[in-house]
Amino acid sequence: MAAWLFVLLATLCSGCTHVIDVHPLPAHPADATIPRSLRVLLNELTVQGADHQPGITLLEWRPRTLTPALIHYIRERGTFTSVSTDTGELTLAVTTKLAMTSRARYQYLVTLQAEMRQAPMGVIKAYRAERSVPGSRVRWVTASDREPIEAALQYALDDLLSQIEADRPLYLPKEPTRGTMP
Repeated sequence: MAAWLFVLLATLCSGCTHVIDVHPLPAHPADATIPRSLRVLLNELTVQGADHQPGITLLEWRPRTLTPALIHYIRERGTFTSVSTDTGELTLAVTTKLAMTSRARYQYLVTLQAEMRQAPMGVIKAYRAERSVPGSRVRWVTASDREPIEAALQYALDDLLSQIEADRPLYLPKEPTRGTMP
């Protein structure tokens, strides 16, 4: 009987996963536009923290849901002329980390580390943006995770894109230099 109860509890708890799908929108349009196409590449997505402790509902944030969220955010902000995962004059390689802590309230920290690249030169500049948002005292439903994660991601993306826009001269197309005729 005890073994049956254990199997039942394990089965029920295995379904206790909060699958996160976020849709952050920019707080404001681009401060400066960059007339180039951008390819967005998600290098890595790491989740660590309180949800990995025994008895805590697991949180799952998948790269296949984060990549479209990054693309949509950057398109809506209007920093670049076009944004995709396929091709671009510039490539923004993003590593994302979600750290979750729990004390009196859950705290969600999103860290974005990004490199702007251009072939064949490689990395032009590296960026880092980090934002933290408090959550609820108890994680009952998926929205109790999704809403603060979406807010922290939006704030971090706002910071990241503001940094990139401030570096606009680095990303402007280079005018061909004309040689002098004798």
